[in-house]
Amino acid sequence: MRVNLFKRPVLLGLASLALVGAGGAVVATADSGPGSDGDVTVWVPRSGDVAGVETRGFVVDLSVRINGNLAQTGSSLELTGPGAHQNIAPLPGNVGTGANADHFPGLVVLLSSTKIGAGAGQNLANEFNITGITDRPSANETEVWATWIIGAKGAFASLRDAAHPQPTEHSNLFVTAVKGTAPDVVTDANGDGRLDEKDLQQMGYDVIASPRKVSFEINRQP
Repeated sequence: MRVNLFKRPVLLGLASLALVGAGGAVVATADSGPGSDGDVTVWVPRSGDVAGVETRGFVVDLSVRINGNLAQTGSSLELTGPGAHQNIAPLPGNVGTGANADHFPGLVVLLSSTKIGAGAGQNLANEFNITGITDRPSANETEVWATWIIGAKGAFASLRDAAHPQPTEHSNLFVTAVKGTAPDVVTDANGDGRLDEKDLQQMGYDVIASPRKVSFEINRQP
């Protein structure tokens, strides 16, 4: 079944502070209001950006502000990457698809153009290179920052070739946070043809940060 992450047309170029199964799913450009327990900001990509070089080199940079102390977020410091960059000092961590269970367990990140794993429903939180704690203004408020530079060609957009002659590929980013450890894969649990926070709730997860959604283009050109 083709999964669509929005019901209404996407309008590119709208300013949006936002976040992000197979089937080429997409996410609408929309800003949600604050969640009951936290809020999410996506710094890049911005709505309408044309990001990257030959499908890699674009950056997902986000912060999640949670109404809770550091222990409640489950987060810890991480500086990592694929291959030889994994699990080395000073802030070791592993890299791969699924939840970032060790360093930011509640984070959910989906890219509709994902070609690896479960496709559009694959949680990509564990692909992030950096997890830091950027603000602790009180005993009950914590901001966690996460950054990811995409290094693999063709993993999140098709390479440009005869079958894909267009200079860019459209993608939609969805980000939120849940209580506890997030799922490795988000499914269309409510059967409405899109992947979003409602599916997480249907799957039994408590969404604790307002979702953010960004629509942008991944550049296939050198």
